[in-house]
Amino acid sequence: MANDAAQSDDVIVVDHVSKSFTLHHNRVSSLKGRFIGLFKQRWRQHVEHFHALTDVSLRVRRGEALALMGANGSGKSTLLQIVAGILRPTSGRLWTQGRIAPLIELGVGFNPELTGEENIYLNGSLYGYRNAEIRRLVAAIVEFSELGHFIDTPVKNYSSGMYMRLGFSVAVHLNPEVLLADEILAVGDVAFQQKCHDKIAELQRNGMTLLFVSHSMDTVKRFCHRYVRLDHGKIVESGVFERDQQADQIDGSVSSSTQQNANAAASSDRPGNAVT
Repeated sequence: MANDAAQSDDVIVVDHVSKSFTLHHNRVSSLKGRFIGLFKQRWRQHVEHFHALTDVSLRVRRGEALALMGANGSGKSTLLQIVAGILRPTSGRLWTQGRIAPLIELGVGFNPELTGEENIYLNGSLYGYRNAEIRRLVAAIVEFSELGHFIDTPVKNYSSGMYMRLGFSVAVHLNPEVLLADEILAVGDVAFQQKCHDKIAELQRNGMTLLFVSHSMDTVKRFCHRYVRLDHGKIVESGVFERDQQADQIDGSVSSSTQQNANAAASSDRPGNAVT
């Protein structure tokens, strides 16, 4: 499946991906603790293999918006972290293409000892930008984040809302081809949330691909064209949202351009990144 992605307009291909974690319960390091565990099962050390994802496969095409849905603990965030390259799959393969901006956790990619402005340069370098290129973007990033003079203070002193403002502003101004968003837009005041929503809609109109996790059905339907529902690490449902007239007006050309991408396959090979 992943090998075929280079022949199509896919930007994300998840091919039979599974992810397991090893959990150590009642881990003890003392001889006394081990001795007590011999007689009391409650204190006995044991190992559990937790399967966060099991045989997950999906494709996301260029310019498409896919919602990952499901209850807490269903594997949505784990899947996003695998796509972002933060985690490696236990089995299966992942293929991605283009610049990916992960908005998964507050402060990811930030050095708490550096100022907000210094972290802008740090994040930009992680995306492959030169300092001269980042310098041209700094003013717009600071203005969008509304941090003002706080941009010159270490981010370890930032509130969660300030972290989110800076992280989102940096990500969207570095022209991502793929945006991964995991509930981070729920942080901050209503006015800034609306500002973020408007910016995402603008990027979508310009062809950005979106992989979005949210428990807000209204928000999901506003941005996403189809969905995948996870339950205990497995895909149990997938489908297309019935978009009402209001939603279509909000992000007008996104739907039409995505539908064209979904029905056409590019004939030329495109460079990509494969993870096995």
